[in-house]
Amino acid sequence: MQRFKLTIEYDGRPFVGWQRQKTGPSVQASLEDAFKTFAPDEAIRVTGSGRTDAGVHALGQVAHVDLERVMSTDELQGALNFHLKPNSVSVLKVEAAHPDFNARFDAIKRHYTYRIANRRAPLTFDRGLRWHVKTPLDADAMHEAAQVLVGQHDFTTFRHVQCQAKSPIKTMEYLNVERDGDEVRLHAGARSFLHHQIRSIMGTLKLVGEGKWTKADVKAALEARDRQALGLNAPPDGLYFVRVEFPD
Repeated sequence: MQRFKLTIEYDGRPFVGWQRQKTGPSVQASLEDAFKTFAPDEAIRVTGSGRTDAGVHALGQVAHVDLERVMSTDELQGALNFHLKPNSVSVLKVEAAHPDFNARFDAIKRHYTYRIANRRAPLTFDRGLRWHVKTPLDADAMHEAAQVLVGQHDFTTFRHVQCQAKSPIKTMEYLNVERDGDEVRLHAGARSFLHHQIRSIMGTLKLVGEGKWTKADVKAALEARDRQALGLNAPPDGLYFVRVEFPD
């Protein structure tokens, strides 16, 4: 039995999310189904480092899988990408992993980026890949307000009501907002995140960028520890799971 580490990218628009579900196609199911085409007698289970929601994308999702069939990393990558067609999933890298490696529990930091297309004109190529916001946004004000949320806090306000995490307390290591042309980006890093946490933060910061909320309003929402105090939950369109860090 060989354990492999997979680095994966995907366009989340066709999927109900990472996790296999009965309600529609998932990224996990697409990968497991691809494995079964060349390892039909094996009980394949692909474990990801993060469970992205419906419509959320990934540039560097990491997963692990155990395989009895003897294959090189190059052979496995080629076989997976061939059998993943026409799904919008691509295996960027396959590495041999230690038998104890766990993509979920060994991760020490996860990085996300949220992209806003801040322009009047509607989206064409990036429809579903960026959140389209017509109102001009003040990225500097958004960045300053975001710093209220850096550090360890009770993020109940920014947590989906169906979140299954045992505790709402998380440590946000950084939250940076920047503008590049018509794009406003939020970069976030933490060991782990709550369900909809980044989308809730981005929606609230959007209100700050529009001048409807202030930094003090964001602080008050955080301290309320109440989902009803949330300003806005952003759509999944602009959210990307960028990369995962593991111990050396």
